[in-house]
Amino acid sequence: MEKLPRHRPTRHFEKQQRLLIDCELSVCPHCGAELKPRHSRHMRKNVQTLKGPVWVTGKSKKCVNPECSHTGEYYYASGVCLISLPFSTYGLDVLAYIGWRHEHEHKQMGEIQSELNGRGVLVNNRNVGKLYRQFLALLGALQEPTKRKLEETVRQHGGVIWAMDALQPEGCGSLLYVLYEVLSSTPVAAIQVEHVNSVELAAWLKPYQELAYPVLATLSDGEDTIAAAFKSCWPEAPHQLCQMHFLGNLAEEVLEEDDQLRQNLRNDLGGLPGVPKQSAGKDQTSLF
Repeated sequence: MEKLPRHRPTRHFEKQQRLLIDCELSVCPHCGAELKPRHSRHMRKNVQTLKGPVWVTGKSKKCVNPECSHTGEYYYASGVCLISLPFSTYGLDVLAYIGWRHEHEHKQMGEIQSELNGRGVLVNNRNVGKLYRQFLALLGALQEPTKRKLEETVRQHGGVIWAMDALQPEGCGSLLYVLYEVLSSTPVAAIQVEHVNSVELAAWLKPYQELAYPVLATLSDGEDTIAAAFKSCWPEAPHQLCQMHFLGNLAEEVLEEDDQLRQNLRNDLGGLPGVPKQSAGKDQTSLF
């Protein structure tokens, strides 16, 4: 049997959710002017999650204030860090699931692979082990490459913007709180807990509070626990609700109606003939 070269398989998913993540910042952190959305996407990739495959795209913004010291600066959608790690095509919920099943349920990697395959996640035994090591690295706090990224961000922007969110994968009996830096779109650390209050969360943030990085702002969703922990650690830093979560909450009210409208349009217009195509040098729809 001919041995095939090692390569990353190209996977195509017929039915997948499309997720567009916009930059969370609305104004430039340097001049306060409104940021201008860019039409191009700075990131596109397929991500396998426990809820199914997702096509994730990130949309950036740009400061166009000519008087700003950072005019022309791009600000990226750091919210993609809450879907998957950079250069990874597996969701953070998959990592959390692997960590929980191995650490708390004492499942072997082969057993976890079978469970994930049964849930529609295409992964082999070798990659389950790799994802588990990524999970441990994320829980292992500040790594040297991450520290260098943060130091470069401080040199470039004069400080950092901390953000945090929590996710709870189905079948996993704990929450995964992920701390990331907004300006550099860098996941920094995570903690997996069953229950946590703002005091305990602030205690976990203590090592990052002691870093000699000016904190320009903090960012979170509407969860009171995270907001209170941020306020406790960085009381002078302004706190903002994430635009992505805010817009998502608004969209929830109309999502069901929008899906029904889309289905009705498909039913009503699906039988119409397709748009005629043009042949080379001649319009097929022409009568002459």
